[in-house]
Amino acid sequence: MEFQKRIVLIEDDQELRECYKLMIKSVDKYLYVNSYDSCEEAFSNISKDRPDIILMDIQLTGKISGIEGTRFIKSKYPHIDVVIITVYDDSELVFEALRAGASGYLTKSYNYLELVNSLDELARGGAPMSSKIARMVIHNFHSNPNSPLSEREKDVLRLIAEGKSYSQVADLLFISKETSKTHIKNIYSKLQVNSKSEAIELAKSKRYI
Repeated sequence: MEFQKRIVLIEDDQELRECYKLMIKSVDKYLYVNSYDSCEEAFSNISKDRPDIILMDIQLTGKISGIEGTRFIKSKYPHIDVVIITVYDDSELVFEALRAGASGYLTKSYNYLELVNSLDELARGGAPMSSKIARMVIHNFHSNPNSPLSEREKDVLRLIAEGKSYSQVADLLFISKETSKTHIKNIYSKLQVNSKSEAIELAKSKRYI
């Protein structure tokens, strides 16, 4: 019999946990072991569960976030693959999760087939990512490494360049409208420009976005 990869879920949405559980149980090569709504609870059972793969949300009910949890797991159990599954797809969180040691990053819009294919890719030694995330990572390598803008400021300016309003930027990045305006002011200051059009033109010409 083929060795079954043991999978643990850390997700605080009960409905999603049940959905992932059913998906995993339907595939013989993967063994659903357990699910938890916080890193704290999962960590206290990790020696008993002995997971090969952990599917991890970012925002959890406990004090430890999914990114902090990923960093802890990889420091204590480097053989465990952690795959982030979340609604958040802004570059700052993506790169923070990857730096913490995540082996993959998927958005919750993934369907059954895509999730199974991602687990298969991981088992083959790959790094599964949603297509949007993969494009973001590639774009980051293509962008100017000397950009004065933070990853969040780049996110804001990219959305502004796409024609999004401050309110839409705020909604898409899960920040307040005032915070999005503050980011724009900081962008103007760093790029030494006085308008959105100037900021976009300069950022594109220098490959900051």
